[in-house]
Amino acid sequence: MEPKKNPKADLTKKSALFLQLGLILVLFVTWQGIEWKTYDRSNIDIGQVNLDELEEEEVPITQNLNTPPPPPPPPPAPEIIDVVEDEEEVEETIIESTETNQEEEIVEVEEVEDVEEEEEIADVPFAVIENVPVFPGCEKESGNAAKKKCMSDKVKKFVNRKFNTELGSELGLSGVNRIYVRFKIDRGGNIVGVQARGPHPRLEKEAQRVVKMLPRMTPGKQRGKAVGVLYSLPIVFQVQD
Repeated sequence: MEPKKNPKADLTKKSALFLQLGLILVLFVTWQGIEWKTYDRSNIDIGQVNLDELEEEEVPITQNLNTPPPPPPPPPAPEIIDVVEDEEEVEETIIESTETNQEEEIVEVEEVEDVEEEEEIADVPFAVIENVPVFPGCEKESGNAAKKKCMSDKVKKFVNRKFNTELGSELGLSGVNRIYVRFKIDRGGNIVGVQARGPHPRLEKEAQRVVKMLPRMTPGKQRGKAVGVLYSLPIVFQVQD
């Protein structure tokens, strides 16, 4: 007996393929369901702007100021050119050659001795001088202190003898009057740079006149060299009323 079904119409041949397609479709739907995301509509920003909340900004009205342009810079001053007549003869300086030749004679130079420059010592006050100036008549005194005392005594006696003490009464002065005199005994022993300060200009001139009459002395020495010595002399006299 022959079968009634057509052998080409057998559906079991493609059952495995349909099964696989079904599994793939189910897996795809399941994956899409897992990955699906939802959002709260209240939190969604729809991008709308509320124009009512914006404050109106007041824009200041500007005024165009027609400012004139700056003045142009002044023109440069013309250069003054002095025209000098070319009449004067200019002497040309001839520079001779310093090169030597074989015909010139060679001169031997002797040794040059070094000359030590003398050290200049500033003026020294009378109180601290190493070797005091010697007043005429004090040469026999021994020691620096003795010569200082001898010189001070000689100077005071000389001034008291030469000073015009009657000048105070003529100027209407009274009582004790002091004149401060300052001078220098230079390296040659001469009296120079006499300055005086007193109660009256005429007394100052009289003190300067008397001090300039002091005799020449033996100059003072510092470190073995003659130096200027500064000397201060107070002159005190009393006007008899």
